[in-house]
Amino acid sequence: MPSPIRFDPSLETVQPDEEEVHAEMIRVFRRIQETTLADYGHAVRGVHAKSHGLLTGRLTVLPDLSPPLAQGAFARPGTYDVVLRLSTNPGDILDDSVSTPRGLALKVIGVEGERLPGAGGDSQDFVMANAPTFTAPDARAFLRSLKLLAATTDTPQVFKKVFSAALRGLESAVEAVGGKSPTLIGLGGHPETHILGETFYSQVPLRWGDYVAKVAVAPVSPALTALTNAPLDVDGRPNGLREAVSEFFTAHEAVWELRVQLLTDREAMPVEDASKPWPEEASPYLPVARITAAPQASWSDEKVRALDDGLAFSPWHGIEAHRPLGSVMRARRAVYPRSAGFRAEHNGCPIHEPTRHLPTRHSPTGA
Repeated sequence: MPSPIRFDPSLETVQPDEEEVHAEMIRVFRRIQETTLADYGHAVRGVHAKSHGLLTGRLTVLPDLSPPLAQGAFARPGTYDVVLRLSTNPGDILDDSVSTPRGLALKVIGVEGERLPGAGGDSQDFVMANAPTFTAPDARAFLRSLKLLAATTDTPQVFKKVFSAALRGLESAVEAVGGKSPTLIGLGGHPETHILGETFYSQVPLRWGDYVAKVAVAPVSPALTALTNAPLDVDGRPNGLREAVSEFFTAHEAVWELRVQLLTDREAMPVEDASKPWPEEASPYLPVARITAAPQASWSDEKVRALDDGLAFSPWHGIEAHRPLGSVMRARRAVYPRSAGFRAEHNGCPIHEPTRHLPTRHSPTGA
C-alpha cells in the first residue's frame, strides 16, 4: 500500500459560485420541509426523513493502530457511547415498498479535541449511505437532483410505488448480468433487502488527523452478515424495515467495524469529485474501531423524542481533526443547520448536542 498523503489545504478547491448554490439549496430544502409539515403536521428532515431504527451502543477504538490510522478521535484506545440512526433517502415518509437508498448516521459522544466552528457538545458525527460514492460530483450537480426531489415530494404514493416496482425490475435485470445502476437505485429501484446487512460509507472525505480518509461502517457479527443481500418482503408492510430491525434487536447483539480508507493518490482519489470511487486496490478500508449494540427496543416513543426529534446529525458536529472536505461537505455545513432549525422551530423540541452521556439518560428532548 502506498504511503498516505498528508492533509494539505490545496486538496480543496472552492468554486466562486458556492455561496449562491448553498443559498438555493437552503431554499429547496425549506420547500421540501414546508410541504411535508403541511402533510404531517410535524416537521421532519429535508432528506432521510424516515427512521427505521434508533439504537444506542458503544464504540471501542482498536488497540495497536498504525500511526496513520491512530488519528483524531481514534488516536488512542478508548470506549464511547454512540447513537445510530437508520433511515432511507427521501424527504417524505413513504411506505417501504418505495425502495430507496439507505442511510446510517452515527454520533460518537464524549470526543475530546479542538471543535469545528459552531460545533456544540462533544460529539463526533459520521453521516453515511449504503454506496461507496455520492450521487453527484459536487454541490451544484446535486442541486439539480434536489430540485427534482422537491418537485415530486407531494406526488401520491400510489404512483411512487408503481414507479419503484418498475425500477426494481430494471435493476434486477442489470444485476443479473453482473452490473449495478446507481441511477436506478437512487430513483427508487433499490432491491428489497434487509437494512441491517448493509455496509455504509461516508462517500465524501474528511480529515483523518494529519491525513485524509473516507469512512465506512460494515457488519461483522454473524447475525448481521447473514442479512447482507437477504431478501425482505415489505409489500403490504408500510414500516417493514422498522419491523425487521425491531425483530432483530429483540434477540441479537449487533457488531460493526468502523473502517477508514486513507487517501494515497491525489489524482486517482479526488477530494472535490464525490462521485468518483477511490480504488480499494490502492487503499483498502482498514478497521479502526468496533461498534456494539446490545439487544434493545430499536423503536419507542421515548427514543423518537430523544434521538429522532431531539438530535441532529451532521459531519460538522465534530473536531477539527475530522474536518469535512470537498464541495458536498461544504454544502452540508450551510444547509444542515437550517434543516435542523426548521424542525426545532415547528416541533417545539429544542435540538441539543449531547455532552458526555447518551441523551436518553437525561431527558426526552436530548438535552
